[in-house]
Amino acid sequence: MTIVVTGASGHVGANLVRLLLQRNQNVRVLVHKDSAALDGLDVDIARGDVRDVRSLVRAFSGCDTVFHLAALISLYMDEWPRLRSINIEGTANVLSACRRNKIHRLVHFSSIEALSQSPFDVPLDENRSLNESRLATPYGRSKAAAESLVREAIADGFDAVIINPTAMIGPYDYRPSAMGQVLLDLAAQKLPALVNGGFNWVDVRDVVAASVYAAEHASPGSRFVLSGHWMLLKDLARLVESITGAKAPRFVCPMWLARAGAPFAEVVAKIGGYSPRYSRASLRAIRGNRDIRHTLATSQLGFKPRPLHETLADTYEWFGNNGNMTPRSYVA
Repeated sequence: MTIVVTGASGHVGANLVRLLLQRNQNVRVLVHKDSAALDGLDVDIARGDVRDVRSLVRAFSGCDTVFHLAALISLYMDEWPRLRSINIEGTANVLSACRRNKIHRLVHFSSIEALSQSPFDVPLDENRSLNESRLATPYGRSKAAAESLVREAIADGFDAVIINPTAMIGPYDYRPSAMGQVLLDLAAQKLPALVNGGFNWVDVRDVVAASVYAAEHASPGSRFVLSGHWMLLKDLARLVESITGAKAPRFVCPMWLARAGAPFAEVVAKIGGYSPRYSRASLRAIRGNRDIRHTLATSQLGFKPRPLHETLADTYEWFGNNGNMTPRSYVA
């Protein structure tokens, strides 16, 4: 049996592929451009693009299960055409290629941002509706629309499972991810201030382990919220300080001030060719629901997120060994 992974060269993909190989699975990876995260791994590489359905049909040929991870994660408010093309139309192409190859099961990686964050005084779980609010980030709306396509396919008899993880951090973050870069900036003391907000962070290794179990055991049409630990950014920075010794920023910027400065930060980041540390989209994300439940995943998948301190320690150790920062020993 061959398993194919789209988005395999990203942070989640790098962890998922390694877990599948540890389980002696035959793995085919869909690679668009960069494959550094997969160097040296015993995988079958299929060059392709989720925007090209013909490349997906070729990549999925002879496979049994598809993990669909490929997506554009954007911190900007003005990238809707690319988000629509990759996240929505790309998912439609994945579904089409699955049907044409008679794929047994699709595991679709959605996002917590695909779900409505309000009402904020009610826990967020699998019963929450898709996020169609005008106030949703373009990324959130694109993931909601993509998930809607998968739900429609499920209603039509297609075998798929949906995963809604919160913000993922952990090892094998080669590029690095947006959150991985924030962790590196905290360790290098490059952030002069933090914003008064927080998020729910989960270890990427726990997410991929649950997704593999879901692929093998979950009922068709199942959806699982995979959350970890909600924490204020200032408390996260203090936890990083306890692990790395890097002093946490002492100034916490009020949300109103951060929102006023975000458009200018986005312009500077675009000119400089890097992702902004804070943007209008990311500021909306850190004002989301604080009570995100993973009860269903725990009962059906055995999902148990590890302590955030352990995740951070392992992440910094990997960054050090990978040359992203000065190596040292971290105690979990």
